[in-house]
Order: sequence, then C-alpha cells, then structure tokens
Amino acid sequence: MLSVAEVMTAQPYTLRPDDSLTKAASLMREHHIRHIPIVSNDGNVIGMVSHRDLLAASDSRLVHEDMLAGGKENYVALSAVMSSPVQTVNEDAELRSVAGFLRKQRLGCLPVMRDDELVGIITDSDFLEVAIVLMEQLEMVEPEDDF
Repeated sequence: MLSVAEVMTAQPYTLRPDDSLTKAASLMREHHIRHIPIVSNDGNVIGMVSHRDLLAASDSRLVHEDMLAGGKENYVALSAVMSSPVQTVNEDAELRSVAGFLRKQRLGCLPVMRDDELVGIITDSDFLEVAIVLMEQLEMVEPEDDF
C-alpha cells in the first residue's frame, strides 16, 4: 500500500492571505506550480489558491474595482480569491483512497498534514507521475508480441 507521503511534494511553497495576486502569479510562474496553500501567521492552512483562481480573479470586477480605488495599484489580497475552508489529508493516508476522493470531489490538490502541520501537497500531477511509472513497469514485464 502506497501512502500519500511517498508521492507528495514535500515543503510546498506557501503564501499569506495578505500577499498579493501578483505575488502568487509570480511564484507559480517561477516554480511551475498551479496550487499554493495559504497559511496564517501561526502556520495553519486557511486557504488554497490555484492557477484557475488567479485567471478568474484577473478577469473579475474585483481586480478592476481595486485598480480604480487608487492606493496600491493592482493590489488584490489572496484572501479575496482563495478557496476556504480547505480540505486536507494526513500523510499516512492510503494513496488509492485519496485519488478516489480527489476525483469524486473534483479537486486538483490537497495539502498534506502531520499533527496539524503542513508537510506537503499532493496534486493531480503527482498521480499522473505514479501512472507513468506503473505503465513503464508494466511495459517491462509484458512479453512482446512477435507477429
């Protein structure tokens, strides 16, 4: 049985709720990621921001109103666009059941916890990597057909 800990990305990048949409977009672009856990000052996961959230927010009236209000130009806090509350998973959870949960709930990722502390993130891309490895292993053991 594989556990989430064996597949997850450890020590994910995080941001705070008062960080900007621009900062999140920059972090995603720089590190080629699509999901960022949003943590409070005491380290609790309080939200998630996805690449899709950023795209939706950049097209929304929220961004345009903020730009018109003056002050900090182009500043939109992540607290305004993050998904909350956040479902999480324990690092010891069985991988197959987590895959089924993600599919059923139509989620792209889950923050991974150990004793109420964020230790990783598991994404749909992690499951794709598992699938590729399994297919490669199958190809190595399957006999080749000789026609």
